[in-house]
Amino acid sequence: MLEQTVARLRPLIPPQRLWSVTNAEQATALRKQLPVPARKHVLAEPAGKNTAAAIALAAVHIRHVAHGDALMAVLPADHFISKPERYRQIVKNALAFASQPGRIVVLGIPPAHPETGYGYVERTVEPLTAPGCSVFAVRRFTEKPGLALAKEYVASGNYHWNAGMFFWRVSTYLDALKEFLPQTYNALEILARHIGKSTYASLLKKTYPRLENISVDYAVLERATRAPGPPRVFVIPAEIGWSDVGSWAAVYQIQAKRPGENIFSGPGHALDAEGNFFWTAGKFVAAIGVHDLIVVETADALLVCPRNRAQDVGKIVKELEARNQKNLF
Repeated sequence: MLEQTVARLRPLIPPQRLWSVTNAEQATALRKQLPVPARKHVLAEPAGKNTAAAIALAAVHIRHVAHGDALMAVLPADHFISKPERYRQIVKNALAFASQPGRIVVLGIPPAHPETGYGYVERTVEPLTAPGCSVFAVRRFTEKPGLALAKEYVASGNYHWNAGMFFWRVSTYLDALKEFLPQTYNALEILARHIGKSTYASLLKKTYPRLENISVDYAVLERATRAPGPPRVFVIPAEIGWSDVGSWAAVYQIQAKRPGENIFSGPGHALDAEGNFFWTAGKFVAAIGVHDLIVVETADALLVCPRNRAQDVGKIVKELEARNQKNLF
């Protein structure tokens, strides 16, 4: 999926301008999947501190290399997009709109159903004047609403799923970080002075674990939306065939070619069954009279749940963490 992300961007962004942020354990494998010019731009976090810090680390490096106030597109590397040409046009429009300092732009996915596993972006009713696309000021962000509220959001027509794709100038992001997350900003500005020096690696290892652990949505976007004054955060609707592949139900939706199709990862047969997803390690699966199930087998665990509850796997993970059963995930 990383390779697909890079391929989608190639007509817009040359490989030498791609930066990747990952953890130290995955850095070597990640470099092998990148074009050669992008391999020297892999930043390895010594500790996971969520997206606000990861984006800031990239921002100070981009500023150092670009010697100026570059435009940034922040794009997750694990999304599925079935309309790449449409996606590239929207990215192009988003970058153009974000080129004005102070503007924060997010892509909003028109909701296909009342999903409770995604964050939502509420927009104003009237669009702003912008060449090539519709742009709306953001009223607020809501993280993973309950089903009843999600139904209201979808029915209103003024809400979009937050795709986690952001556009801004380096200065826009760092200024917002200074305003809303000053400790992280100050620590990374000190680190930035050591980029390219022999002291950088040891200072990164010392500094990074002490940064605030918070997502960019909570740290910057939500706070900038609530700040007084003219709008600072904007959303561009993006009908691009998007999925964050964040659950087994999303994997099913990508693979199913028709409603009610049963998806098998290996050999299997279904009798009076439909809408099921079976992922097993080579075993034959016989499905009889079951509907809309997710069944996933690994070497040491078996997941069984209705497709519409696939997002609740995260709740199981939290319970396992509380029981110190981290060997299961």
